[in-house]
Amino acid sequence: MIGLTGVGGGSLMTPILVLLFGQSPVAAIGTDLMFSATTKLAATASFGYSQRVDWRIVGRLAIGSIPAAGGVILWFWLMRRVPAVENRIIPECLAVMLGLTAIALLLQDPLQRLGLRLTANWIGHVERYKVPLTITTGLLLGAGVTLTSVGAGALGAVALLFLYPLRLTPDRLVATDIAHALPVTLVAALGHASLGHVNPQVLGYLLLGSVPGVLIASRAVIHIHPRLTRLLIAVMLAWVSQRMLFRL
Repeated sequence: MIGLTGVGGGSLMTPILVLLFGQSPVAAIGTDLMFSATTKLAATASFGYSQRVDWRIVGRLAIGSIPAAGGVILWFWLMRRVPAVENRIIPECLAVMLGLTAIALLLQDPLQRLGLRLTANWIGHVERYKVPLTITTGLLLGAGVTLTSVGAGALGAVALLFLYPLRLTPDRLVATDIAHALPVTLVAALGHASLGHVNPQVLGYLLLGSVPGVLIASRAVIHIHPRLTRLLIAVMLAWVSQRMLFRL
């Protein structure tokens, strides 16, 4: 899924670990974050995205996302002995984030067009508020990703399309989104690992499967229209979201 669409790490992996393999929500989130951080690190090093990364945007996002990730890890530590957090609150938050990701995938093109119109008609006002809006976006992404492992890819990309429709070409969008997602998922993953939320055996199996999966998908992607794959993923995420809600 990641090879075909760029989406599918936390969005699909975490609910699969919960619904199909019986992992606890916090263990699924921690394991998936460590998996995502490892694969993003390898991808960034392999493809050399640094030449296409807009580091100014990454910095703005990180100002909000890194402290937010640390804050959520602290909250997990304070609430580690409260059963309602793992049994009720975390699955509900995960279901909401999955639903938002599905909506974001369906609205990706309209939101980009809206961002273009706002930039064209109100360029002076829009530019004035882009920095605080980007920092706020980073804060929300950092909190959401650390809490549920969902949102670093799909929601981040859609937010950047809306905020910077002219500045980021498709390749720079992907590079910038991954460059920001890497430190956030790494901080979140290390925090969850320190709390014992990572299953090393499951993590090893996921990493063994991810490399051939990406290689196969990279060959198939040229035959599949991106809008079709986004639609299929959105429908799947919407279905998983309602399953997460109704299993509570």
